Amino acid sequence: MAYNTKLADRIRLYLSNVPKIKIEEKKMFSGLAFMVNGKMCINVSGDNLMCRFDPQLQEEIAEKNGYEPMIMKGRELAGYCYINPDGFKTQKAFEYWIKLCLDFNDKALLSKKAKSKKK
Repeated sequence: MAYNTKLADRIRLYLSNVPKIKIEEKKMFSGLAFMVNGKMCINVSGDNLMCRFDPQLQEEIAEKNGYEPMIMKGRELAGYCYINPDGFKTQKAFEYWIKLCLDFNDKALLSKKAKSKKK
């Protein structure tokens, strides 16, 4: 599945204006992942955003416009979701999702693979 390059450009532009972060882009999940400080932060998957957020906010986030649960191996993955285009039509809504992901990024753990590269 191809990902929405205009949406990727919007994310890229937003992140480029955030001070003191290191951004990498990686093709994954049939889309484009934006890695912030070595951790997966937000992705473009088709026309959707794929968000990584604090799992403690799951119930609150599930009530938001455009929310779609991320299902893996038949179960909902806490702390991850898809947001369809209805959920980020406005700039304010778009920024809400990116800020949500960036807020969690500081708390998120590095993957074991990323940790082992530091040795």
